[in-house]
Amino acid sequence: MSPSSQSRPVEMVLTVRRRRQLPDHLVAGPATLSRDELAAGYGADPADIALARSVLERAGLRVTESDAASRRVVVRGEPALVDEVFGTGTGRHDDGRTHPRPPAELGEVVRAVVGPGTRPLATPLFRSTPGQPQLSYTPPELGSLYGFPEGTDGSGQVLAVVTVDGGWRRTDLDAYFAGLGLRTPDIRAVGVGGAANSPGPADAPPCPADIEAALDIQVAGALAPGARLVHYFAPNTGSGILDTLRAAVHATPTPTVISLSWGSSEQVNPPDFVTAVEDLFQEAAALGITVCAAAGDAGSGNGEGDGGAHVNYPASSPHVLAVGGTTLVADPADGAVRAETTWNAGAARATGGGVSALFPRPGWQEHAGVPDRFGAGGTGRGVPDVAADADGGTGYQVLINGRSVVVGGTSPAAPLWAALVCRLAQALGRPLGLLQPHLYRDLVPGKVPAGFRDVVSGDNGAYAAAPGWDPNTGLGSPDGTALLDVLRSRTAAGPTA
Repeated sequence: MSPSSQSRPVEMVLTVRRRRQLPDHLVAGPATLSRDELAAGYGADPADIALARSVLERAGLRVTESDAASRRVVVRGEPALVDEVFGTGTGRHDDGRTHPRPPAELGEVVRAVVGPGTRPLATPLFRSTPGQPQLSYTPPELGSLYGFPEGTDGSGQVLAVVTVDGGWRRTDLDAYFAGLGLRTPDIRAVGVGGAANSPGPADAPPCPADIEAALDIQVAGALAPGARLVHYFAPNTGSGILDTLRAAVHATPTPTVISLSWGSSEQVNPPDFVTAVEDLFQEAAALGITVCAAAGDAGSGNGEGDGGAHVNYPASSPHVLAVGGTTLVADPADGAVRAETTWNAGAARATGGGVSALFPRPGWQEHAGVPDRFGAGGTGRGVPDVAADADGGTGYQVLINGRSVVVGGTSPAAPLWAALVCRLAQALGRPLGLLQPHLYRDLVPGKVPAGFRDVVSGDNGAYAAAPGWDPNTGLGSPDGTALLDVLRSRTAAGPTA
């Protein structure tokens, strides 16, 4: 680390406790809050914000932002002072062993302290396939194969995409959508924390962040062309991701869905980062927002190389719809699906999935047949919930730097599901919020509910597919029209709090 980086001021983001806890019925739906109701009823007590400001300023830090509605306090200071106030090493590095902690006077007031750290927390979850893919599909072809409801295009909905770094070119988007016979959707790029829509040179091979940014917006826009797309760009740091997620969750207008095509193994995420993000995901559910996240692209080991089984965060959050991957062999010309199996192309190219070590098994997953964690034993939240095509050999056609490429991974599967959520919400005339309590209702082991195509063959390493929910493809891939009928019968506009 250079001397200049050691002396550069460090920014820390504190999350203050709520004045009262969000009740379960607001998180699980169907009732939803407005942003004003959330702030007034479940924001921070102004006295807690004032105390945090006082304690931190007395310690010599500069409070640059504080807000009771979002329960956020941001401070800046020299690294040595930040280390002294929040604990050894928090200002300069994040080695997985030391974590920031608030001053003792704020121990009951502050729920989480998140700094920039030095370890990137987000890995793009797409895969390209060497050589010629076996098959490839345009997103609209996949929408047809997965039965996206006719007469819907996402109109009236807001689909937010959050990516780390990277960027896309408007010329690529215009050419891509024109090639599909679509107008370029309404797309707005929003940079947070110094990040921006900033693609690399057009005459060079695209970097992973650029591929991620382009494919997310192209898949989402092609499958929900009537939706308003808002693309948030985040720095790949704890505080940068947290601030960007907060901006997306609390945006005006409130998004229908947020798509996240990145993540990392649960154990590499600092505990306070997870606490702060989980608070935001709970608020998203209370606001009626569905959050979709990619389950991972490196099988049950999730790329850790220790022989164990690990799941991806944020996909493992019980407040997130986790999206796994399949290999889809179909004919778009006649709409016939020849086969759909668990995506596992070998060489750590396989869908993520398994059992969380961080989160207990949610009540709505109690009868899904979630196994104990492989090797370690114990119960937990099962991942994923749902799935879609993710094999690079049967991948998605996208356009980057003027060139058509085929990509796979659970990365494009997440915005596919986000677009489906927009179209379902349009048809129902209401947001869906946390979907899982509706999807898992009346579920019995060995059988998936209407609205899904069961994927019963293949494995992701430690876990094998089987009839019903499994830790490879969850409930299965969607039949969007049938799923609409299910949700129409299971969800109703509930009263606001």
